[in-house]
Amino acid sequence: MGLSQAALAAIENGFSALCHGRVIMPAPLGMYIQESQGEVHVKTAYIAGNEGFAIKVATGFYANSASGLVNSSGLILYLDARTGFVKAVFADNGYLTDLRTALAGAIAAKYCARERISTVGIVGTGVQARWQLEALTLVRKFQRVLVFGRRKTAADAYMREMQGRVGADFKVVDSVADLMRASDLVVTTTAAREPVIEVKYLRAGLHITAMGADGPGKQELDPSVLESADVIVCDAYEQCQRLGELQHIAIGKERVIEIPELTSGRKKARTADDQISVCDLTGTGVQDSAMAEFSYRALTATET
Repeated sequence: MGLSQAALAAIENGFSALCHGRVIMPAPLGMYIQESQGEVHVKTAYIAGNEGFAIKVATGFYANSASGLVNSSGLILYLDARTGFVKAVFADNGYLTDLRTALAGAIAAKYCARERISTVGIVGTGVQARWQLEALTLVRKFQRVLVFGRRKTAADAYMREMQGRVGADFKVVDSVADLMRASDLVVTTTAAREPVIEVKYLRAGLHITAMGADGPGKQELDPSVLESADVIVCDAYEQCQRLGELQHIAIGKERVIEIPELTSGRKKARTADDQISVCDLTGTGVQDSAMAEFSYRALTATET
């Protein structure tokens, strides 16, 4: 089970079902544990017609790396939509969450970025920095990857690892400004609580996918970045207002396109190559249920 066109289609179809009113999706539950720098997210959704639905628990404890542990973990309960009985427990340490998050980033690039790009910029060096870049190869071709991390040793390790997984030239840069000046598509994958992207870094044709802000107080983009963008996209408007980049700026819903509107064909994002587009991703319950349904069917099909 990994990144594939079939998995990408499953997440796209889940988003489209949301746009068509075929999804029940409560607001996510979130909790921050300050003394251990830990956060917990609980998300769920039911997609009409599916065999089951997911209840997902995901954690991010960002001090873990100092002890040699991974920062994220979690599991998914997959329940029968007719009886409520548990059909499967995916005790995957957050693997499926990482997978569906990466696929959402690929979907954002598919519908928002220019068709032809040459350079991708990755801000951050953690798990999602790896997944997001690899998922991009499903929807775009590119020749060069620029990497920025707070610790050069981590950035160098990321570059060495990803050179063996993605066919592109890699370079570690000294600053976000250097990365932004040369990139056509930028993905921010940090747990920042202060902006790492400033408006002065923007240039014509750029697309930014910001996926790090998924809780109160988290922020990767200066609000002026959103103000200056020609196209603003998010996964779920009300959720992003509470948890994403949109929590830091008052932008009316009429100015924002939701990803389900793109995957369903109701709206288009970029209409010209020189436009600047930004996508705010917080992660939705419909992605978790779509991923659980896809995974369950794939696993049970191999057993028969």
